[in-house]
Amino acid sequence: MSRPQPLLSRVRLAALAACAALALAGCNGDSYDISARARQPLSAKTLALIDEKGMTPESPILVRIYKQESELEVWKQKRDGDFALLKTYPICRWSGDLGPKVRVGDRQAPEGFYTITPGQMNPNSSYYLAFNLGFPNAYDRAYGRTGDFLMVHGDCSSAGCYAMTDEQVSEIFALARDSFAGGQKAFQVQALPFRMTPVNLAKHRNNPNMPFWKNLKEGVDTFEVTKREPKVNVCNRRYLFNATAEGPRGFDASAPCPSYTVPVDVAEAVSAKARADETKVAELVSSTPSAPNRAGIDGGMHPVFLAKFKELNPSHNDGQIVVAGPVPGTMPAKTTNPPRVADDGFSPIGTPTGSLLAAAQPAIFTARPGAPASPDAAPAPAAPDAATRVASTDPEGLSFAKMLGFNPAATPAAEPLTPAVAPAAPPPRPTLAAPAPVRPAASPVPASRAATAPSSVPAAATAGAPEQQTASLSREPGFAPPPAPLAGSTTIVGTTGFTTAR
Repeated sequence: MSRPQPLLSRVRLAALAACAALALAGCNGDSYDISARARQPLSAKTLALIDEKGMTPESPILVRIYKQESELEVWKQKRDGDFALLKTYPICRWSGDLGPKVRVGDRQAPEGFYTITPGQMNPNSSYYLAFNLGFPNAYDRAYGRTGDFLMVHGDCSSAGCYAMTDEQVSEIFALARDSFAGGQKAFQVQALPFRMTPVNLAKHRNNPNMPFWKNLKEGVDTFEVTKREPKVNVCNRRYLFNATAEGPRGFDASAPCPSYTVPVDVAEAVSAKARADETKVAELVSSTPSAPNRAGIDGGMHPVFLAKFKELNPSHNDGQIVVAGPVPGTMPAKTTNPPRVADDGFSPIGTPTGSLLAAAQPAIFTARPGAPASPDAAPAPAAPDAATRVASTDPEGLSFAKMLGFNPAATPAAEPLTPAVAPAAPPPRPTLAAPAPVRPAASPVPASRAATAPSSVPAAATAGAPEQQTASLSREPGFAPPPAPLAGSTTIVGTTGFTTAR
């Protein structure tokens, strides 16, 4: 049975928002104020759910996004330090296809690990409320990728973004706001092509992005076995997780990896999970058809929204409506442009869609979706018309950061785009070393040993213009495949990149 949220905590959060708004009025004059949309409190129902799951409104959050399933998860840290799933929100619309964003205009929504600071929160978005994913990150820049203002926002319309309903993004924004107010400096977004299950890995086995996705899975597995936010670094144009560089040289996204350590208990747990998943994938390949070609299909849409769109627009009704449940929020029929897909919101028309639709049903009929219509849910204020909306290209959320007491000027500026440099060698695999370093705070179990990666010797970098980027990472120059096992030792090798000497 849930306990009521302590009154003092709720009053403190409300007072913080009110005082910040008054301070902003004094600094910026009467012509500007933090949007009332950004100050909406969490509903009593959501506060009760937070308490029921052993969390607090101010505890840190972590966001996971799945394109194929069109779902966004908000995880929150419990009182014992572990993260647990708070809510799953169906995504109204995303554009492009599975795979990373490569260049401006490709309509791809980003995939990867992104860090969101208060300065990336936009309380005056043209799409109700928004936060900037921070694309391109260090990994993206290492491949010379281009694009900006890639968001999670409202309005249910996407061009390279993840679009929610206004009511959904209002609650997600409030969860982030309260976590920032509680002291979280930044939260992590794990933007993924699909849930990293053996079935999905078998289904997409022929996709040229699979090497990239296996690199992302290392971070996914790390989070799932530790229930702690993984520390993310990039070197050799690959993601590394929970690694600590040794010596004076740190991690450089485009340079060979330095010597580094990884907690062995985490490495072994991740390797064990990877091996189990690989075994299951091998068993499934013969009985699992490869994913169908989605050529000409622009993005996806959660089936609950697709069914609602067909209901609101009879001209689009193909007679295949699946009643998936109530829509969590207001769906603007005039601005939403659904993809030409089957009723699962993802597959080409004519493809059997039972598996995705079956997976979608629990998300609709249980407490998982965010902001369902309920008597105690705080309704979202009406969005301003186009004449009063603020351009989405305005600086993102600087005033919101100040409201929370952060100095946007102190936030490191994004590194300029640089030509991608092919690594001289694949990233080194960690081996055992002693004595063990102190385990990072993010790990739940103290390490008794540490895994160490031997230093790689950089070769001379080749100057010149970066090669043309494509959506297929396996075709990009310099993408590092999984390295060979170390000689002279008994090893455990998995897709995670960890090798444990025995």
